Amino acid sequence: MGTDYVFRGRDALLGAQMLFVAFGALVLVPLLTGLDANVALFTAGAGTLIFQLITRGKVPVFLASSFAFIAPLIYGVKTWGIPATLCGLAAAGVVYVILAMIIRWRGTGIVNRLLPAVVTGPVIMVIGLSLASVAVFMALGKTGDGAAQLVPESTAIIVSMVSLAATVFVSLLGRGLFRLVPILSGIVVGYVVSLFFGIVDFSPVAEAAWISMPKFVAPEWNWEAILFIMPVAIAPAIEHVGDVLAISSVTHKNYIENPGVHRTMMGDGLATIMAALLGGPPNTTYSEVTGAVALTKSFNPAIMTWAAIVAILLAFVGKLGAVLSTIPVPVMGGILVLLFGAIAVVGMNSMVRAREDLMHPRNLAIVAVVLVFGIGGMSFEAGEFAIKGIGLAGIVGVLLNLVLPWGPHPLNRPGDEKK
Repeated sequence: MGTDYVFRGRDALLGAQMLFVAFGALVLVPLLTGLDANVALFTAGAGTLIFQLITRGKVPVFLASSFAFIAPLIYGVKTWGIPATLCGLAAAGVVYVILAMIIRWRGTGIVNRLLPAVVTGPVIMVIGLSLASVAVFMALGKTGDGAAQLVPESTAIIVSMVSLAATVFVSLLGRGLFRLVPILSGIVVGYVVSLFFGIVDFSPVAEAAWISMPKFVAPEWNWEAILFIMPVAIAPAIEHVGDVLAISSVTHKNYIENPGVHRTMMGDGLATIMAALLGGPPNTTYSEVTGAVALTKSFNPAIMTWAAIVAILLAFVGKLGAVLSTIPVPVMGGILVLLFGAIAVVGMNSMVRAREDLMHPRNLAIVAVVLVFGIGGMSFEAGEFAIKGIGLAGIVGVLLNLVLPWGPHPLNRPGDEKK
């Protein structure tokens, strides 16, 4: 383990605090996608421990459920079922591992050349915008596909908008650690309002055991799920490098060089593969926890070990998963209105920060095709093989970036014509 890694019993409370910061986002993904929240807690904890092992305990980050995979998860579970979708998620973890090996071989620059912001930006936007209708349906008290009304619309609107407002105001006006838990705050406020309207069903809580084994699910081989979900890993893989830079800035240590971004990427990939093999959502580094590290000056990576241990222990509390399952649809819908829009904004911001000239014909073509293919649901089929949506958008973006030439253009930035 790294020299900064000091495992002490007195840090257990700090570790629990880090898990509290991540908790809302961690459980939101399984609740939305049909996976088990207790399994997600277990795989987040176990994934963090795997990450620490691969990075030699040098990086103080916590890994948990990735928002980038919400859209393909919802589509995959509806289309092929949970076991087949898990196969695709495991394949996404393999993409991380392959990228880690490429980075070790050629350096971080190769990733930026293969996957520039003009490719990853619109793919991230597709991830957010492709589920806009799901957020609206749930905010209106319907199922994600709008097929059934679960909560009266008049009640659902009030609950969802209060949940949305609470999330926004906490992110804007919160102070200290409170500012780092906007999603959890939105869930709590929305849940309290739901209790007032009498739309919470407590029967699952009464039936659940206090201590129980998480409902682990094994993946089943499915080529369609693999080809659909694998390209989705492109965007969060690039974001991973940004997360490592962020925690490096907070701790004043260069984790890109030591232990190396190839190790952090490998740890992320292996954690995601492990999660998929057990029935959990893909793992990713949590920026909320990085914010908590900056706020508390808790730079000891062993604190994340404690957070992982607490997450694993909570995974065996059956009542906790039952309580989480009682959160009404409008509560999650209100938060998702902000969340899915925020994912799209992250995609736009990545292109702005990279100073991409979006009116250059080459960039315009890449962004336009990726957005329309992804959001419009373009699909290619050959026999039983089919690929569509986000997965197709990701593959097309990478291919267009590789084959389209840089031509002369009056709006080129200096030097563009040489690319």
